[in-house]
Amino acid sequence: MTEQRVGIAGFGVVGKRRKECLDRHPLLRVVAVCDQTFGGEGVLHDGIRHYNDYRRLLTEKLDILIVCMTNDIAAEVTIAGLESGLHVFCEKPPGRSVEDIERVIGHERNHPELKLMYGFNHRYHDSVKDALRILNSGELGRVINMRGVYGKAKLITFNQPDWRTKRAIAGGGVLLDQGIHMVDLMRLFGGEFTEVRSFISNSHWGYDVEDNAYALMRNADGVVGMLNSSATQWRHRFNLDINLERGSLILGGLLTGTKSYGAETLTVVQADPDNDRGDPKEQVTRYNRDPSWDEEIAAFADSVLHDKPVQSGTSDDALRTMQLVFKIYYADAAWRSTYNIPNPESDE
Repeated sequence: MTEQRVGIAGFGVVGKRRKECLDRHPLLRVVAVCDQTFGGEGVLHDGIRHYNDYRRLLTEKLDILIVCMTNDIAAEVTIAGLESGLHVFCEKPPGRSVEDIERVIGHERNHPELKLMYGFNHRYHDSVKDALRILNSGELGRVINMRGVYGKAKLITFNQPDWRTKRAIAGGGVLLDQGIHMVDLMRLFGGEFTEVRSFISNSHWGYDVEDNAYALMRNADGVVGMLNSSATQWRHRFNLDINLERGSLILGGLLTGTKSYGAETLTVVQADPDNDRGDPKEQVTRYNRDPSWDEEIAAFADSVLHDKPVQSGTSDDALRTMQLVFKIYYADAAWRSTYNIPNPESDE
């Protein structure tokens, strides 16, 4: 099987982490990277060529492009990769707006031979995969409701660059940057939410992007989801309660590079309301390693190498998740008016 030559556009924290995963794959080889922090063009210590402009990166002989760029140009670079005949893996979010991902999909349709995948990494955590397997087995019945909290203490944590606080670059705040993962998971477990109510706020940090989003959502089957995406969660937290007819699936904590979200666990609750007196049987699994980054890249590589459709993190996943994020923004009339948020369903 032919080795794939890979270029990485955006070589910050995430780009470097993706490179580590690519280096561990036997059939993927990083040959060049680009980042605006490079003073010019040259060669890194390991022989990989570097550029400070993605257009120069695309002059390399590549098979795959990994896009780890800021939100304002993520869609532009993704489109450029597709138009250069490359398979593309792009980090979330796919851009600053629903329109960005719609533009990408327009170009994707012109290149059906190419694979496009988006990095919704949380889908590949073992706790999430195990919970989805239990849900799909039907042993706990259908979903009744979900409650999700995903929060950190600031919009900028752990010496990240400050572009996340600037609407012109980021397009949104904590909901679009981090909360999009929880939105994506709630879609994954609960289906498509059609009714949305929300409060969006930037009252604490005072940037022109939100530091809190509170949403109440319902789908056509009556499943209700409640969400808080927060940049005022002083002790970082990830928690998703999925309540079903015969029990619950509780995702708590998350294995990350920072270790700040605590132990990653899945609690499986088997309810018997007639006999358990509100204290049902629970089984807790604690996960001690995080293979999600390697497995996500391996899944993308499998699609490329064997010409198979992308299974998870498709452009349609990205579109639907972005539409729901912007439904949440749009549902707050004051926020919609202040920041001129378009209706994400206006063209449907």
